[in-house]
Amino acid sequence: MRSSRYMNQHSELTSTAAVFIPNLTGLSASAARIKLSSRTLGLNRFKNYRHVPYQAVGPTRLPQFYMPYATWVNPHLETGRRYSKQWARQMGMLESLSGLPEVFSWNDHKFDVADVALCGALINPKGSASELNLTACWLVWGTYADDYFPALYGYTRDMVGAKVFNARLSAFMPLDSTTSVPPPTNPVENGLADLWARTADTLSKNARRLFRRAIEEMTESWLWELANQMQNRIPDPIDYVEMRRKTFGSDLTMSLARLAHCEEIPPEIYSTRTMRELDNAAADYACLTNDIFSYQKEIEFEGELHNGVLVVQNFMDYDRVWAVEIINDLMTARMQQFEHIVATELPALFESFELDAKTRTQILDYVQKLQQWMSGVLRWHTAVDRYKEFELRAAARPREFQGGPTGLGTTAARVVTLWRSGEQASAAVPPTPPNLANAKAASIAPMETPKFMKSFTATHLLPPFILKKKEEV
Repeated sequence: MRSSRYMNQHSELTSTAAVFIPNLTGLSASAARIKLSSRTLGLNRFKNYRHVPYQAVGPTRLPQFYMPYATWVNPHLETGRRYSKQWARQMGMLESLSGLPEVFSWNDHKFDVADVALCGALINPKGSASELNLTACWLVWGTYADDYFPALYGYTRDMVGAKVFNARLSAFMPLDSTTSVPPPTNPVENGLADLWARTADTLSKNARRLFRRAIEEMTESWLWELANQMQNRIPDPIDYVEMRRKTFGSDLTMSLARLAHCEEIPPEIYSTRTMRELDNAAADYACLTNDIFSYQKEIEFEGELHNGVLVVQNFMDYDRVWAVEIINDLMTARMQQFEHIVATELPALFESFELDAKTRTQILDYVQKLQQWMSGVLRWHTAVDRYKEFELRAAARPREFQGGPTGLGTTAARVVTLWRSGEQASAAVPPTPPNLANAKAASIAPMETPKFMKSFTATHLLPPFILKKKEEV
């Protein structure tokens, strides 16, 4: 089935007038009968590049979500919260960034507001304390990495550095447990190395390969997002939905449930169209749930382009209210398709493969985990303050260059503002003592980074990071 983008490519040509040049006939004369339209002139291609980031959009009015399934909170939630926070601190996720002692991505408050352990407790309500701890740590790692990557490479437009960062991650997921891993250089690598060693040992080689691929597809999709960000390009709906399943990390979180049954259920079952459509329907519902709740956070405070509501707004020229309704209708349709597959196609799959009672029970248990996953994702978004306006405004820092002249030729007018902001920030931040040991090893005199440059890096190149408040001695 082809998308409407290709099926309707000639519809606009039939409704536009041609420029007719009289007395022009013969071979190749048809080229003179030009159909004037935005499509034939190539103007529609610019539509995806016209978005203005950081627009004030305000909170989003939530629709009535269709959710036929229920879940409950794992009784080991408090243990999971304490364990995952301690683990995040050990991995360096709550510490300042290397080379920027006054800047960090997460702090205790931001960690508590996200309450990722609650999400783990909702999507894995029957798990033991150790299982919940591991699930919560994987969710913490994925959420932190999703914040860390665009903040470090998105605002600097550093595609080369982003590719190097992404390529290194595979080295921390060896298929052979005897293979050594390189020393981690940041909290993302540190956390991945720790979690992979604890998870991979319990999996077969095939299951380990599938799980590694799920993580790689998620991290590789961030490069696609970065490329769009650098071009200021809003993707089309079809491209977006397909890639959103990867950028959201759906395969990663669903793999935690699927891999638990990898030995009992034949691999060919998971490769059938029925199981693929079941996974895709669940993934789409969860991804679009996040898009509605995170709209203000991503559009107004992060300057993001990858949000389903914004994609619909741009593609269909609708306002946010209508776009939210369309996304909610799509979520409902995907949930209804999930229900249809469970009620109709799964029994046919059982008969077609002549599955025994044990295998059928394992598949139905996996389906229940998907149901709890969708319900848990929705309940978590509703419960936490991570996407609420008061929290977003409390965590936001004043943006630079709000006033003053704009337009062509006015960039130089920002120099004074930039210099003054650097002077003020550098006056508030004491200089970092030079590393005399490294300077002696290099046989050169230590040279301190200029205060203005350190202030500029912290204030302008890394907007999403939090500036650490210096305690007065």
